[in-house]
This record gives sequence, C-alpha cells and structure tokens, in this order.
Amino acid sequence: MASLKDVKTQITGVKKTSQITKAMNMVAAAKLRGAQQKMENFRPYTEKFTTAMSSLSAGMNTADFPLMIAREPMTVEVVVITSDRGLCGSFNANIMKRVMQLTRQLESEGKKVSYVCVGKKANNALKRSGKVRKAYTDIMSTFQMFNARQIVQDLSANFLAGGADEVRLVYSRFISVASQKPTTETLLPVQPLAGESTAGQQGGDYIYEPSTTEIMEVLLPLFLNVVVYHAMLEVGASEHAARMSAMDNATTACKDIIANLTKLYNKARQSGITSELMDIVGGAEALKG
Repeated sequence: MASLKDVKTQITGVKKTSQITKAMNMVAAAKLRGAQQKMENFRPYTEKFTTAMSSLSAGMNTADFPLMIAREPMTVEVVVITSDRGLCGSFNANIMKRVMQLTRQLESEGKKVSYVCVGKKANNALKRSGKVRKAYTDIMSTFQMFNARQIVQDLSANFLAGGADEVRLVYSRFISVASQKPTTETLLPVQPLAGESTAGQQGGDYIYEPSTTEIMEVLLPLFLNVVVYHAMLEVGASEHAARMSAMDNATTACKDIIANLTKLYNKARQSGITSELMDIVGGAEALKG
C-alpha cells in the first residue's frame, strides 16, 4: 500500500490540476460567447451572399469565368482548417479523421492529393506526409477577413496555374456546444448554384446594371473569401465549445480521482493507526510479563 505522504502528494497534485482545468473551462466559455456571436452574425450574410450568387449564376456560361471552369480532377488540393492549440478533446482528431478518409477515397480513384493547412494542428499532423503545399499557422486565434482573402488568393492562383484541378474544404461545423460536425465542401471550381423555384409565385427575372458578367467577375473572389472566412468562424466557435466540454470532463474526472485517493489515504491512515495500536498493546503486554 502507498505511504500516506505519497497519497497526500497525489491528492495535492490532482487538486491543482482540477483548478487549472476549471479555469480553462471558464476561459473557454467566455471566448465561446464571443466566437459564437460572431459566427451567428456572419451566417445571415453568408446566406444572402449565396442567394445573390444563386440568382446571378443560374443559366450562365461557366466558360466565361476561369474559376468556374471544371476539368478532369486528376490533382485535388484539400484545405484543412483546424485550431492552433490543443486541449480540446477529439475536436482536431475528428477533422483529421475526415481528411484521411477523403484522402484514401481520392487516392483510390487515382488522384494526386496535396494539402493547404490552416491551423497549427493540421500542419503538425500532415507535414510528415510530404504533401503540404502551404501552411498558415498561428492565425486561428486572431484571424480576420484579410487572412481568408490571403488564403483564397493563393488557392485561386494555384488553381488557375493548373496546380490543382479541384479544391476541397474540410472544417468542423458548429452545431451546438456539445456537437461539432466535420464537413467537406468543394471550393473550386465554383459551381453554378441552383436557385429556388419561383413557380406559382409573383416575380420574374431581374435586370442587372452593370451586366451579370461584370458583377460575377467581382463577386466570385468575394464569394470565395466569404466561404473560407465562414469556415474559419465555424472552426473558431467549435474549438472553444470542444475545449469547454473537454475541460469540464477533465474537472469531473479530477473530482473522481480525488475521491478515490481520499479513500486510499483514509485506508492507509487507518492501517497505520492500527499498526501503532498493536505495537502499543504488544509493548504493554510485554511490560506486564
């Protein structure tokens, strides 16, 4: 049985760990409120932007726009968005699991895969594969729209230069505090979006000024910026939610460990007291003899 000192040292260490995990839980909860609010405020903008693109791209000739020209996807680039920091449970592992599944599927079809990593955890997980073309690390804590624009400019330039025939986006979509779902989307080539049917409704075709072609030339890069930035917002909120849940579970586990160690400490203490009493009794009996 462990000595009293050893058990007491373990209890003290676990209590300190519990204080740390509880503090991290509170910090994650505070950050989550801001990140979730920012994400929810941006979602309507993304939806309206998508609706506008749907209206504009319906029935257009994709050959007029290089970013919309589809070709045989022999080379696929996967943009992986994760967090920069850990201690958030299986959050990053679930994203990487989705990436590995997608990679195996594409390579089984004879396609070449490369990666663009957004977030330190994605880069750490994939850099040994030798397939990372570019990595953006240490930006997920303080990212802004210009970070998304920088990423999109690089992806677009590589796509137009023929470095990739298709670009996929893998990130974690925020469902709730307890649920974050890894999601895969096709980023490039931009596909014409199917608009909602207006049959039986009042309305008709819109007349755009300037022409739809001129508008699309401007909106296409902006649309890609919005998609990537929205994915980064989703990952940011999901990261804090996952960390909050993980730290809450860790704090609960610490309490259970402390309870078990306390029982062990009491048992060891009782055993020590019993042993001392037996020595006293034995000594008293010896003196009587």
